[in-house]
Amino acid sequence: MRNFLLGIVFTLVIIVVAGLLAAQTGYVDFRADQKPSALETKVAMKAVDASTDRHASKTSNPIPANEENLVAGAKIYLDNCAGCHGEPSDPESEFGHSFNPPVPQFFKDPPDMSDNENFYIVQHGIRWTGMPAWDHTLSTAQTWEVVTFLSAIGKLPPAAQKVFESPALPADLPK
Repeated sequence: MRNFLLGIVFTLVIIVVAGLLAAQTGYVDFRADQKPSALETKVAMKAVDASTDRHASKTSNPIPANEENLVAGAKIYLDNCAGCHGEPSDPESEFGHSFNPPVPQFFKDPPDMSDNENFYIVQHGIRWTGMPAWDHTLSTAQTWEVVTFLSAIGKLPPAAQKVFESPALPADLPK
């Protein structure tokens, strides 16, 4: 029985060492323009979800979803997030699809995580996905405003929708 268990442990060690050796010698392809395997996608997403569940504080969103806060969140989103995550006029951001895994397109598929989990992801980012940590760029209040905006993205009031409209250009601009 002891030899059998040692054989299992030895086999597992060989598999891990072979995997590390393959990665360190360049046999694992990390290009972002190549679709990851189904196994990689499944394992990675489960790991991200489990990590977020474990590490996100259970804090409730302190920012009410009123028009003022949704407008503030929309402005922050437009300035910092829309290029990757889309906006009403471009819900399928081409840039966002150049990442692997592809960036969630929130105007097509609103986030389904809780506010505290979205807050955690915005604050800390997600390693190896291109999602940066915003905790040194956005204040805690600004992060909550973005999270509040994301929670209401499917039912924004007109004032928040207006943030995404291009300003009208004067008709008599010199040519």
